[in-house]
Amino acid sequence: MEIMKFILALSLLAATARAEIPGTFRALWDDPAVSGRIEQGIEKHRKGDATVEVVGKDGKPLANATVEICQQTHEFLFGCNLFALDQLATPELNRKYEAAFTNLFNFATVPFYWRELEPQQGKPRFAEDSPPIWRRPPPDRLVKWCKAHGITPKGHALMYVKNQFMPDWTARNDAEMLRRQGASHMAGIAERYGRDIPIWDAVNEEMPRRIHFKTWHAVPDDYLTWCFQEAGRLFPRSAKLLINDGQLQGHYDTYDYMALVKDLLQSGARVEGIGVQFHISRNSVLSGKLYPPAHLQDVYSSLGRLGLPLYITEITVPGVGENGVELQAAIVANYYRLWFSTPMMAGITWWNLGDGTAYENENKALGGLLDKEMNPKPAYRALEKLINHDWRTHLKLTTDAKGRAKFRGFHGKYLLRIAVGEEKREFPFELKSKAGPARTTLTLK
Repeated sequence: MEIMKFILALSLLAATARAEIPGTFRALWDDPAVSGRIEQGIEKHRKGDATVEVVGKDGKPLANATVEICQQTHEFLFGCNLFALDQLATPELNRKYEAAFTNLFNFATVPFYWRELEPQQGKPRFAEDSPPIWRRPPPDRLVKWCKAHGITPKGHALMYVKNQFMPDWTARNDAEMLRRQGASHMAGIAERYGRDIPIWDAVNEEMPRRIHFKTWHAVPDDYLTWCFQEAGRLFPRSAKLLINDGQLQGHYDTYDYMALVKDLLQSGARVEGIGVQFHISRNSVLSGKLYPPAHLQDVYSSLGRLGLPLYITEITVPGVGENGVELQAAIVANYYRLWFSTPMMAGITWWNLGDGTAYENENKALGGLLDKEMNPKPAYRALEKLINHDWRTHLKLTTDAKGRAKFRGFHGKYLLRIAVGEEKREFPFELKSKAGPARTTLTLK
């Protein structure tokens, strides 16, 4: 009964949200060419075929065995930044923040902004007992928390030399001094976290730096290549190094961004993923002036030709204003479905989980999935439905005469519950995207 109430509530929410959405926006997403591509993409790229064979201790197949297929985790990375962990005003707010995070996400962005990481030269704030700084908890604490909750951490960012995010002691106008300081900075991070954090934004917002260089520290001419070569030398092969750039640069200056990545690859640099941000103006999206779905599908197709995994790395959709939370929810649900359907997409990261946890004036947008009391907003519920229900496989099958049960499910880790008469057993199982059709034989003893 409670499940039915939950489903009914979600249905009513969806209907309410849709009633508030401009017709222009609805038409863009209802276009059969767009919606069909999304549905086909999810089915083709996010699911795989599996065969479970159940045999007895004599090795003979067991017909009519009950096979319950329960997906436990996603292979796809659904993430959020973890900047507010343990930083809210009361223990209750912190508890709600953690519960909301672990309910939805398996991927967490850990802050490595140089200004707050090393405010005093030679004294980085790595350790758990470091003095607190808002939105910059020490990495040791976040890595430990991620391990305890089975969440993949991502470091953001190794090199991001915009003036406002750099320590006062760094060389603002001396490119070669900055190179030496940057090498030391990256070496310290790699030594401590290189094997514990498997994904890194190696360089952040390189295209804006080249346009607005006066608001950035002076860098050597080979800055971008050098950053990746240095990071590639310092970090183990188990760590994936990404380039991350802005929403307009990735979505509208796409060929310039691709040229940047191609140059890096030709230099032999370890570029192992492409990140694109998505901090948006709600009205521009609702009107279709920016980021219409057909355009994004073409953009990601182009980026995907580079052969590297894609990541949507930072997402903000404003929830402020009349009907703001309903409009936010509708936008979120549509874009997540598009991203999840994209062949080369490997992860999607929301930026600030709760209202009031964003950077300075960005809080005015009310772009959290939770309100200021850390209660779920409609956008959170929309993602919960997608990630934990629509995109999670739960089936109950019966083996055929050959002891086999076949299914198609979302990529991830599973628990298989097998029952034959009074005998019951549980088995772990994994359905991987790059392994082709999966097959396992389970023996009941």
